[in-house]
Amino acid sequence: MNIEQYLAENKAKIDASLLRYLSEDAAIPKILREAMEYSLKAGGKRIRPILAVASAQAVGGTIEPVMPLACALEMIHTFSLIHDDLPAMDDDDFRRGLPTNHKVFGEGVAVLAGDGLLSFAFELLCRGECLEVIRDVAQATGPSGMVGGQVLDLKAEGVALTVEALENVHRFKTGRLISVSVTGGAKIGGADAAQLETLKSYGDKIGLAFQIADDILNVEGDAKTLGKSVGSDAKNCKSTYPALLGLQASKAKARELVSEAIAALDGFTAAADPLRGIAEYVVLRKN
Repeated sequence: MNIEQYLAENKAKIDASLLRYLSEDAAIPKILREAMEYSLKAGGKRIRPILAVASAQAVGGTIEPVMPLACALEMIHTFSLIHDDLPAMDDDDFRRGLPTNHKVFGEGVAVLAGDGLLSFAFELLCRGECLEVIRDVAQATGPSGMVGGQVLDLKAEGVALTVEALENVHRFKTGRLISVSVTGGAKIGGADAAQLETLKSYGDKIGLAFQIADDILNVEGDAKTLGKSVGSDAKNCKSTYPALLGLQASKAKARELVSEAIAALDGFTAAADPLRGIAEYVVLRKN
């Protein structure tokens, strides 16, 4: 299949839905809406929401019921980026080729824009009426998921982590939200227990591969293509896979994880081809 076309078509659908959902709430203060929309409109690959769509389709579901989850996942991801860029965190000036949210709206509004996106995400999740998926996303986002991983990442600056400790940071910080994108879409799509177990394995593996690829791009990526600075991990004295294993071993580890993820889908039909294609894309992408 043409994975680039699949990603582009679904990105367009998700982009339109994100702004449509936000426009439904006329009570949002103007400056807050502008700040929330600014970061949502800044672009991005929409990997997490597209994974939710692809997982639902892999088990025979359709896109419409999974769209609230898909958009909620992107809002959560965007909230994390706004906060991650703040001076108290990574102190970045650019994201996706544009000035970061706090550079445009100020730190206070940026914090609140992130808060607003997170809250709105759970409002969307409630439209799906699946309490299990809401719980899963909350756990993957909160202190035992992404937020906890961000804390581990902050506290690891200047500390030489073991590979096992670094993997733990990555699985919390990035992996859990990617994995729940897969399982959440599958649950809404009607997956059975065996399918869910297999898809969770797939999601766990590509979640870690995605972060390893990010580590590699921070070393050898092009700042213009990435839309953000490169070399920041070394500047901030962060433990990364390239720092611990070297670039070639890191690339081999990412490819190994992708191969294992694709192999996990052997029992699925061609309906899972988008998931197979996304796994390959994770390590081939340039941004």
